[in-house]
Amino acid sequence: MSWMSVIIFSIVSAVLTAVFLIVPIFKGTSFIRVGETFEAWIFFAVIIMSNCKKPLESAEKTFVFFLISQPLIYLMQVPFSQLGWGIFGYYRYWFYWTLATFPMAFIGWYIKKKNWLSLVILSPVIIYLTAVAYASVRDCIERFPHMLAMAIFCTLQIICYIIAFLPDLKTRLVGFVIPFAVTAVLIITSDSVSFTASEILPDDPSFSSEAAISVEDESVVNVQLEDPERGTVYINAQKYGTTDFIITDGENEYVYTIEIYKENGVSAAKITAAE
Repeated sequence: MSWMSVIIFSIVSAVLTAVFLIVPIFKGTSFIRVGETFEAWIFFAVIIMSNCKKPLESAEKTFVFFLISQPLIYLMQVPFSQLGWGIFGYYRYWFYWTLATFPMAFIGWYIKKKNWLSLVILSPVIIYLTAVAYASVRDCIERFPHMLAMAIFCTLQIICYIIAFLPDLKTRLVGFVIPFAVTAVLIITSDSVSFTASEILPDDPSFSSEAAISVEDESVVNVQLEDPERGTVYINAQKYGTTDFIITDGENEYVYTIEIYKENGVSAAKITAAE
């Protein structure tokens, strides 16, 4: 893959992601997760790595791909976001992962060797994609067809990686055992959930565009200010439980408690103002 192809690829990926994040119709769908989680970006990285001739080339081009695409996504959201330039506060998370892509893509290039090392390198990816597919299927069962596209996308990635990068029947069989084993463990032990929604905060508060939000336990749920003026938040829950979040607006602080729970087989969220 040439450098020009990498640059064009990064720009196109950023534009599509920004569209999914900006256009309201995509809220709460599988498509908006392109701007929130790793599934699509793993796929993009594998495309780059598998089309490089050397591990260093893989590391450099994957790093540049993320270095261009991620800030560009936030830049295109600025005119449409209530936070304005403040939306770049969320870029820090992706910047750390951008730095990590250099060593990860250097090592990841060795999947092209198509041996047992390929299986070792792919195993964490397969485990992660299986966990996302499992959560998406659970969410789809609760609110069909919600997250159906994500479940299919992750499953197809797993199948393609095993067939494309594992050399023979023996390693492929081991590769296919991994997602089945992970699924079995999740069925037995997991209380994870994939639940997204837009909620209006209690008492209909209104905040300025400079308001910031922090969540006490992000392993339970991620909360973002969707529309500060209307007091609307966008929640993305990873498991059932309860945690607090604080909205800071100038010298004022507003504390809320959010509970993610299941009722009659359907995931739901309840937000209350702390007393």
